Amino acid sequence: MTVSPRSAMVLAAGFGTRMRPLTETTAKPLLKLGGKTLLDHALDHLAEAGVETAAVNTFWQADAVAEHLRRRTAPPRTVLLREDVLLETGGGVRAALPVLGDDPFFVVNGDAFWLNGPIPALLRLADAFDPSVDAVLLLQRTSHVHADVGLGDFALDKWGVPRRRRQREVVPYIYAGVQLIRPELLEDLPEGPFSMNLAWDAALAKGRVRAVVHDGIWFHLSTPQDLAEAELILPAQVTGDARWPWR
Repeated sequence: MTVSPRSAMVLAAGFGTRMRPLTETTAKPLLKLGGKTLLDHALDHLAEAGVETAAVNTFWQADAVAEHLRRRTAPPRTVLLREDVLLETGGGVRAALPVLGDDPFFVVNGDAFWLNGPIPALLRLADAFDPSVDAVLLLQRTSHVHADVGLGDFALDKWGVPRRRRQREVVPYIYAGVQLIRPELLEDLPEGPFSMNLAWDAALAKGRVRAVVHDGIWFHLSTPQDLAEAELILPAQVTGDARWPWR
């Protein structure tokens, strides 16, 4: 493994608008799947990968997120970062840099849910990381997603170099909500709200982004229907009693 990240960021501040009405009174990362909150699923993955400190930003239903983290038993140690204004994905991570340190760190969307393949996804990201890159993204094949994912996000060459979807193009991969990045990816960007896409585009233009295709189970959790279907499918996938439609 090229790097061994000891810090991470979990993005838990958004409104989860498409998940309404479930998120009208609940932060999306506090919704449950398989009897456990999405936030705890993410933190457990980070703990298994050796992460010691996880920053968790919050805005919507901040008190509930804070109370949930207070009751959680480490690892990882969590640091709650309350946002006065919603900083979006990039701005939220940039604001957390003093907590995250100078070494590469994981960033996980608070609603990301996955089951590992033969090698844990976070370790695969670390294995793909080297001095020539600023970010390694976890991608999922659109054909393996049990939900509407539109035209996809990225194409990928045989060396693991991603590129954005062109206009009217259909591409085979979507971003899976998990990445490993250097703090330098964000340090030159201004403080305040901005999307992580701004940082990615700058790094893509320099050829400093790589991607790994997930080889386990991954759920796209955007709407209440997505969550309900995942709740039905998950037990069969875990026990091996069912097969995905594409197999």
